[in-house]
Amino acid sequence: MKEGMGKVAVAAAVIGAAAVVGVAALVVRQRMKSSGRWARAMAIVKEFEEKCGTPDIKLKQVADAMTVEMHAGLASEGGSKLKMLISYVDNLPKGDEEGVFYALDLGGTNFRVLRVQLGGKAGGIVHQEFTEASIPPALMGGTSDALFDYIAEKLAKFVAEEEQKFHQPPGRQRELGFTFSFPVMQTSINSGTLIRWTKGFSISDAVGQDVVAELTKALQRKGVEMRVAALVNDTIGTLAGGRYTNKDVAVSIILGTGTNAAYVERAQAIPKWHGPLPKTGEMVINMEWGNFRSLHLPLTEYDHAMDVESLNPGEQIFEKMTSGMYLGEILRRVLLKIAEEAAFFGDEVPAKLKISFILRTPDMSAMHHDTSSDLRVVGQKLKDVLEISNTSLKKRRIVVKLCNIVTARGARLAAAGVLGVLKKMGLDSLKEPEKTVVAMDGGLFEHYAEYRGCLENTLRELVGEETASSIVVEHSNDGSGIGAALLAASHSLYLKDKS
Repeated sequence: MKEGMGKVAVAAAVIGAAAVVGVAALVVRQRMKSSGRWARAMAIVKEFEEKCGTPDIKLKQVADAMTVEMHAGLASEGGSKLKMLISYVDNLPKGDEEGVFYALDLGGTNFRVLRVQLGGKAGGIVHQEFTEASIPPALMGGTSDALFDYIAEKLAKFVAEEEQKFHQPPGRQRELGFTFSFPVMQTSINSGTLIRWTKGFSISDAVGQDVVAELTKALQRKGVEMRVAALVNDTIGTLAGGRYTNKDVAVSIILGTGTNAAYVERAQAIPKWHGPLPKTGEMVINMEWGNFRSLHLPLTEYDHAMDVESLNPGEQIFEKMTSGMYLGEILRRVLLKIAEEAAFFGDEVPAKLKISFILRTPDMSAMHHDTSSDLRVVGQKLKDVLEISNTSLKKRRIVVKLCNIVTARGARLAAAGVLGVLKKMGLDSLKEPEKTVVAMDGGLFEHYAEYRGCLENTLRELVGEETASSIVVEHSNDGSGIGAALLAASHSLYLKDKS
């Protein structure tokens, strides 16, 4: 009996030991598996970081390529990916404009309507007020009439609320500056045909149409008596708004949903300019630099895939690397790859992570700027936006690292673009540098502090300390809207009334 019990005890001990060994082996295998997954995730991150590299030498090559494309775009129609469009703005605001003017600023998925009262040389901007609205997604791919009717309706409501003191004198029509931030071939200061949509719009019947005529018809349908005095894009509006308060503003950059640049060019340097030389000898050029591309741009597999799946494949490559509409999407694509290939967020790939553009750049900015010790904002954003819960601190740090890689590449490339413009203007190599102000506007530049700081620091590095002291980057808040109203004033039909 005792012998039998001993055998049972020995057997139990053997089985127990085997179980312990089995559990230990399972733990080891899981650790090895986990270690392998982590190593794969880190390899993907490292490869992405290397492909996004922007050493100064590469940025200077990008800047030189930008300058070359600017020359080519000015020399001939279709000579460059840069449209280098003549804006017909040859008399920027001087600061002595008077009266009440309106502006309509359609810059992307939102638009705003402004009323600005100008008090002349002594008064400056006496009063300004605005309202804003979002474009319903259905209208972004609908018809031209539907879009402009919606905008005109909002404008009509804003005008209807106009106080008595802002009413126009008898016999004088309200005048509007129209900021239309899409590629347009202008034929005068207040007419121009749409070349193509960007920023997610795809209204086919508007392409090739005069956008001022379309807006004017919509205003008439809504019973609004208003003359469109100036058609500009947001970049030129920002340049005009900046120049109104600072005579040294010569370049403007928009970094928001999309991106663009404008600058003041000598009229004699525009080979395709066939009209009489402007009285000032200068002409503002709308570069449409979002369409810039070069072999020197550090494109990755994620950029290529995003471009192929976009509404405008092969177009707006520079914009897709630097602007607010796309940075969050690039981050999402990298996170998706490490989720698929390295089970970064668990065995199942989170369903929300597969949805294009679900991770917006403001979400990315919030994660990037998280200074809490446990990166709780990162964890909360992953949970709220992507429904990814219980992420470790180690993984949250990787998410922040990826935010930094994407942001640094975009900001440094934008700085290289600015250098390219300065080189074209001859401002990068003067023995006695002239003070030049670059007016910047757009939600990305305004709200994404890491992006803004990186851009400004990179520009200083690229131009060198001596020149950097003469190149000033200024935030021109809502410059595009106010600038449009100012350009309506400087191109008013009633200017002769002042004499």
